[in-house]
Amino acid sequence: MTELEKGPQGLRRGRGARERILSASQQLFRDQGINQTGMDQLCAVAQVSKRTAYQHFSGKDELVAEYLRRFDPDVMAAVFDRTDLTPRERLLAAFDLPTTAAQDDITPLCPFIAASVEIPDPHHPARRHAHDYKRAVAARLAETAREAGATHPDQLGEQLALLLDGASARNRALNTETFPTAAAIAAVLIDNAIPR
Repeated sequence: MTELEKGPQGLRRGRGARERILSASQQLFRDQGINQTGMDQLCAVAQVSKRTAYQHFSGKDELVAEYLRRFDPDVMAAVFDRTDLTPRERLLAAFDLPTTAAQDDITPLCPFIAASVEIPDPHHPARRHAHDYKRAVAARLAETAREAGATHPDQLGEQLALLLDGASARNRALNTETFPTAAAIAAVLIDNAIPR
């Protein structure tokens, strides 16, 4: 990095600052939680000044909401937009995604669940976004269940959404792989819901 790219404190200037802030938030929020991550630490990891951070985000609340908005904007598109799988296979593939998305040895915890647990205010923008996202996942599961011919697709969508969230939380709490068990339970639910 040349001296022209550095600001007065030796930090990188604004080019790409927003992306660096969001990248740092993704890493820090995942590794240590939202409440344990301070703006000073976030700015240090992102290599921006606090002034720059506040030029891009009015505060930490807005940053957390944007972090969640960008996490999975298309609501599990890697599962639901696949055309190479039958609807039943797509329902089961939802239970493979958390395992393949896990990085290193970190047990995955859904960031929307994590944010909802850490942020008590139900009117906080991140909590509202988590609520909308969880509703959208259940709706996509129900829509896929309907395509698969489920007798009660909305009920199956809710059951599978609950199973996914439970597997994510249990995975973190026990520090063990729970998604294969959840996938086996999902297969039973799906087979019972879809008439032969």
